[in-house]
Amino acid sequence: MTDWSRLSHAYGSAEDIPALLARIASERGSGPWDELWSALCHQGSVYSASFAALPWLADMAENEDRGQAVNALGLAGAIMAGAGQPHGAGDVRTRYPAEIATLLASVNRRLRTAADRTEYIHLLESMLAFEGVAGWSEDLAWGIGNEEYEISCPECETDLFIVLGEHGFFCTGEDYALSDGTVETRPLRPASPTSLEGIGSRLHDIALTDGQHEIAHVLTHVFGNATCPDCETDFSVADRVSAR
Repeated sequence: MTDWSRLSHAYGSAEDIPALLARIASERGSGPWDELWSALCHQGSVYSASFAALPWLADMAENEDRGQAVNALGLAGAIMAGAGQPHGAGDVRTRYPAEIATLLASVNRRLRTAADRTEYIHLLESMLAFEGVAGWSEDLAWGIGNEEYEISCPECETDLFIVLGEHGFFCTGEDYALSDGTVETRPLRPASPTSLEGIGSRLHDIALTDGQHEIAHVLTHVFGNATCPDCETDFSVADRVSAR
């Protein structure tokens, strides 16, 4: 049995976590989940109590209530994405192999029936976290969900936006969202699906298999190339995202 008083979260002792877990199990709504996120994965930071919650989150991921299950998968994914941080919980993959396997199986089932684009991309990111894929388990939803990545040019170091979605697919160093359409841009050059390799190829194939064709299209741009409007340097979008 977990002695939560010996563990810590973002605000100190984790002795309050059992009561919070009980509230989530008995209540509906985002409030208790928001509190749990704030305690166990505060702005991406994780703690000893974060990983102690994995068995409970794995059980909740099997819940018939889809909202509860998706919330559990999202938080568990964010926690596992931070497994490389100093947290005092030891080797969590060795300590919780069954729970991580349960979470991975659950997220793969939920992916195929995602309610919408946002849910799908967050579940995809959680899948990567459970698999131990570094980098993209934290960066995927941030960029695709917000339809932009903020990066820097590898040559002149200008801060750039990689825009992916409603506004188009381009690179710019200016505030395009508040502009009157006069910002200087360079179009992104998507990768051909047949030329994708590694994680880019895998994510693209998964999205197509799951019927998420728009996400698959965006991924060809994420794993494609861009040009800096300031110095005209060509670069790999994915490489610059990974270099942040």
